[in-house]
Amino acid sequence: VVLRQGSDSRQQDPLGGADGLALASDPGGTLNFLAMVENLQGDSGRGYYLEMLIGTPPQALNILVDTGSSNFAVAGVPDPDVTSYFNAELSSTYKSQGIDVTVKYSQGSWTGVLGTDVITIPKGIYGSYTINIATILESENFFLPGVKWHGILGLAYDALAKPSSSVETFFDSLVRQAKIPNIFSLQMCGAGLPVSGSGTNGGSLVLGGIEPSLYTGDIWYTPIKEEWYYQVEILKLEVGGQNLELDCREYNADKAIVDSGTTLLRLPQKVFSAVVQAIARKSLIQEFSSGFWTGSQLACWDNSERPWSLFPKLSIYLRDENSSRSFRISILPQLYIQPILGIGENLQCYRFGISSSTNALVIGATVMEGFYVIFDRAQRRVGFAVSPCAEVDGSPVSEIEGPFTTADVASNCVSSISFHEPVLWIASYALMSLCGIILLVLIILLLIPPRCQHRYTDNDVVNDESSLVRHRWK
Repeated sequence: VVLRQGSDSRQQDPLGGADGLALASDPGGTLNFLAMVENLQGDSGRGYYLEMLIGTPPQALNILVDTGSSNFAVAGVPDPDVTSYFNAELSSTYKSQGIDVTVKYSQGSWTGVLGTDVITIPKGIYGSYTINIATILESENFFLPGVKWHGILGLAYDALAKPSSSVETFFDSLVRQAKIPNIFSLQMCGAGLPVSGSGTNGGSLVLGGIEPSLYTGDIWYTPIKEEWYYQVEILKLEVGGQNLELDCREYNADKAIVDSGTTLLRLPQKVFSAVVQAIARKSLIQEFSSGFWTGSQLACWDNSERPWSLFPKLSIYLRDENSSRSFRISILPQLYIQPILGIGENLQCYRFGISSSTNALVIGATVMEGFYVIFDRAQRRVGFAVSPCAEVDGSPVSEIEGPFTTADVASNCVSSISFHEPVLWIASYALMSLCGIILLVLIILLLIPPRCQHRYTDNDVVNDESSLVRHRWK
């Protein structure tokens, strides 16, 4: 090895059946999910994107699909790292709202202006719809060299929308105007392929339902614990079939989410350390540099070798809709030992597709590339089914199994306190009001005007800078 830097939840939703297509808005009164198959391109390293037509006359842009944020934003001025941008002055249907908006990520940020315009999706639902859109006027480390997208489509809940939750999200607008079911599903097909390759890997974003050809077997559903991110409840992790034996609350500290805009499987530090130790014990490599596990080094093998046989399977247990049961999604090493770079004609280098996190367990592209993932907002649940494109050399690299009993885990593995933005604002205002009352009383009683000031800390407001995950694009 050369190191180099560098109810039965298995039910099939009726929307997905052949008889369930007469649900929406094309001229024939049907929603043709097959028209949305393979409407994505991209890779796990730089994201999967959808072509969209914006404005009048239409301007074609590639938009990153991100289930971990809630704003729809596009480049609004030329940028050295984007090949196209939306010129609002050329659109007769664009209307500026005159509201500034800033979104900060742990790596990168952008500032723009909110407006509205019409959009159509060539490989999506039929028709044009008026959508809130932020035109990005300034950005820092958001558009990166080599990316082939020109904006971001945030598909999470309005609680994360900037500058406030009153900004109707893209998908909410689509559900309201097109009268489609409040559900979408996502397949990303990059298993075993270079994480920063040609950018032509396939994928599908199905708006309004489920397409049966995109999965095999049954769909297993887990409840959405809170509607901001797609927050779920993880009960335990296994490496090579061996339970890590951690308190289940460790897996959900401080949240566990499903996020297509994150490249890796991200684990809280304590969980990450346990996973690395377990993989190192189970692997057939006697000595392995710590730099590989931390992401600072690549591991390289001869092209004739397939290193995946050296590593164990990783399993994540999710709570079933029936809370006394669980199911597990498993990824083989072909998904988390990821080809990234060729050296000459003889070496292929790989990265570790798992990283540590300070604020969340994030099921990102590393895991999602193994599954067809259903975001069933109407029934407040996330579904997983095996994706037929999750194969390497003709063999499946993902599995779903269940049901299992939850008798060996706590009845609730998620903290009952939610630290997302609306609650924090209410708490902040309440504290400031209390300070004001105390100040008034002291002035009256003591005739001395002491200062009562609430100093905000980084934890007072969980904004995109502190809560959106790292390694979004690497």
